[in-house]
This record gives sequence, C-alpha cells and structure tokens, in this order.
Amino acid sequence: MKTKADFRTLCVHAGELKDIQHGGAISPLYPSTSYSFTDVKVGQYPRYFNTPNQRGLSEKIAALEGAEAGMIFGSGMAAISTALLSHLKVGDHVVFQDDLYGGTRNFVKHEFPKYGIEFSFTKGLLAEDFKKEIKENTQVIYIETPSNPTLKIVDLKAVSAVAKQQGIWTMIDNTFASPVNQNPISLGIDIVIHSATKYLGGHSDICAGAVLGTKECIERVFSSAKNFGGSLSDYTVWLLERSVKTLFIRVQAQNKNAQLIAEFLDQADWVDHVFYPGLASHPDHALAKEQMHGFGGMLSFNLAGAIDSKKFLLSLELIKASMSLAGIETTALSPHLTSHALLTEEERLAQGITPQMIRFSTGIEAIEDLKADLNQAYKKAIK
Repeated sequence: MKTKADFRTLCVHAGELKDIQHGGAISPLYPSTSYSFTDVKVGQYPRYFNTPNQRGLSEKIAALEGAEAGMIFGSGMAAISTALLSHLKVGDHVVFQDDLYGGTRNFVKHEFPKYGIEFSFTKGLLAEDFKKEIKENTQVIYIETPSNPTLKIVDLKAVSAVAKQQGIWTMIDNTFASPVNQNPISLGIDIVIHSATKYLGGHSDICAGAVLGTKECIERVFSSAKNFGGSLSDYTVWLLERSVKTLFIRVQAQNKNAQLIAEFLDQADWVDHVFYPGLASHPDHALAKEQMHGFGGMLSFNLAGAIDSKKFLLSLELIKASMSLAGIETTALSPHLTSHALLTEEERLAQGITPQMIRFSTGIEAIEDLKADLNQAYKKAIK
C-alpha cells in the first residue's frame, strides 16, 4: 500500500497481489519454479526469495513491523540462523540474553564454535547486564522479549541505546509478542525476527520464519540466505499470507483469554506461581505496559508440588498437550521436557525452568470451557 494505513487494514491489504487476469478478490498463487530470463540483477527464482508471492508476503509483514523490507524463510530457525550468520564473521562476538528459546541457545552453543564466533550470555536482563558483556569484537546484541518460557521483559529502548553507543547491531525474536503487541523497530531495534509458524501462521499448519529491517540489512541477509537455501515454497507463502489477514483479530482474542486465564491461575491453590506480564504482580508489568500494545497470548505457571505435572498435561481434554504454540486452539507443554530439553539441567534451573512449569498458549475458545478443563485436569493429577 502506498499510504500509511491502520494496522488492521495492513493485515488484510499490504503486499497483496492483484489478479489482473480474472479480478479475483485474493492474491493469486504463482507456484512456478522457473521464470523467464530478463535483463535484471537477480532473476525470479524461489531460492532467491523473490517470486511474486514471496515478495508480496515480505512486504506485508514488513509493513506490520514498520520495517523498510523483509524476507520470509522455511522456518523460524532458518530466519534466526541466517540473520545472525549474515552479520558475523570469524572472530566476532555476540551478546545473547540469558533467557532464550531453547532452539536458539542450542544453535549458538553447537554451531558458533564451528565458525569461530564468540558469544556470551547475560547474567540478567537489565541494559547494564548487556553492557557488561560487550567486548571490542562484539557485533550483535540478541534479545527475546517476552522471553520463552518465563515471560520476562527486556527494556528495548534502553538496550538499543547501549548498542547504538557502541555501534552494535540489535536483533530481537519478536515471536511471543507478534507485531500486534510489539513493534521493536519503533523502539530502536535494528532487526526483527519471527517464527512465523506461531502467531503469523496461527493455525498450527504452517512452518515459516521472517526477518525484517532496513533495506541495507535485508540485502545483507539475502547475500547469505541465497547460499543457505532456506526459502519457503510459494504454496506455503500463499497460505501464510491468508493467515496474516486475520492476525489482529486472532491475537486480540488470545490476549483477552490469556489475561483471564492468568488471573484465574493466580488465585488457584494448586498453582505456585504465574508468569504473565499482564499481571500487576509481574516484576516487569510497568515496562511491558509501556512498550507493548497488549500482553500476549502466552503465559507459564508452576504447578504446586502436590500436582504431577506430566499427569496434569495428559489429563487435559479440551486443551491440547502439544509441542508448538500460538494456534487458535489452546495448548500446553512442559518446557523441561520439550522446548528446553536440549539445555543442561543447570541451564534450565538458572532460567527458572523446573519440572513443575507448564507453558500455556492461549487460544480463542470460550474462557469458561478452558477453566473447566484446567480444573478437572489438576484434580486427576494430585499425587
């Protein structure tokens, strides 16, 4: 779209392709893997991330994040790994937030040494904690807020200011928030990353990733991405574009349900602690209220010691004990056994991840049905 529109309008219309031949109401699908040769710098080819559907969807997601440009990938990890490696070389150093998605942490620990890239994790989440880890060879600060799975909040403006003072790139995994609830570029962050498998897709049937930033940044990412081959099929691109059209209304419903579930669990005697930035008791509630438009559909909670966590998950009937998150259906899992299973026990405990923790992805079902399912499950799981 040529003019700045409301977020809801951008979800529907930004980056859409026009069906000039038949006048269809939706973007046409171009599944071709071969396009005619023309006198251009880079010809259209799926691995070059520039087929009609790929370009249209990239423009849509970039518009939602207020970015100049974007690229879509075959998975969230493809987006994360490409964004990082395209900005790093042998001898460089990266400062990572300590609370990270387990897949990201595992990638860093196992792959960076092969490339001769140094890294360190912060001891806390204040801007000062990031500043303490900066070295002469630091090139990137990488953050994730709200964090997975403890829902901690990082001050984006403060971390961005620290990075800019040192001439360092900033990257954020904005998956948990989604563009509906948080727009890091407006707060000074350079590069925004999404696992589009989650809220952007929203229906548990798409695996994809996205990287957003300035045109210069995306050109740099493309220079590596075309070699790594992490492109997305045009059919999946087309499905993802369809899903993004309903992003706003889905996430708004999930925000509302998550707040109500967090308040319900906070009063339950079978729950020891609730992690949700929408609760006034959350230590980062004021910061979340300042830099987020909504508190999100994700929360975590620690079951009381008298509850068998695995039996609790297996006793759920409506809520699905499922590996992923952010679909329109409510899901729950044990980070200890799934998303953060590749971490050492020491690393998990340092992040506050215990066997009693349940990560909860709130869907759009009726709130009373969700509460009823939680109540019946805990009763079955009492030791």
